Amino acid sequence: MKLWLLRHGEAEPRARTDAQRNLTAQGRIEVQGAAVHLLDQPLQAILVSPYQRAQQTAEIVRQALDFVGPVETVSWLTPESDPGDAMLYLDRRTEQNLLLVTHQPFVGALGGWLVSGHRDAPLPMATASLAELEGEHLAAGLMRLAGLRHPG
Repeated sequence: MKLWLLRHGEAEPRARTDAQRNLTAQGRIEVQGAAVHLLDQPLQAILVSPYQRAQQTAEIVRQALDFVGPVETVSWLTPESDPGDAMLYLDRRTEQNLLLVTHQPFVGALGGWLVSGHRDAPLPMATASLAELEGEHLAAGLMRLAGLRHPG
């Protein structure tokens, strides 16, 4: 199984609500750079946070890859989501190659937990950072960090 974790690109500092923050021009460029690393990967689905900046990130990736598979908005990919709760949803998925588009601190915590088995060892995820995890099973401590790319 492969799981890619993508943090949204740089976003404007303020909006009416945190969920309404848009990507900046720089954030769009960052995401396009991250998408290059997903070319020719066997993605089966993209799961994305409902927040605007994550939605915009997922759309840039979809276009860059000419991805025609499902792009699903899921409520459990927000900044303050709990990795344990997310695993309940991920365990129900049948795909073997998923991209999650989400936020800090959640994305770092989930990635670190899957790799190390510890919640206190988050992956360092800057805006538009892309982590690639591999493993036989999607479970805490059983995934291997195959790659971690930061923009720039």
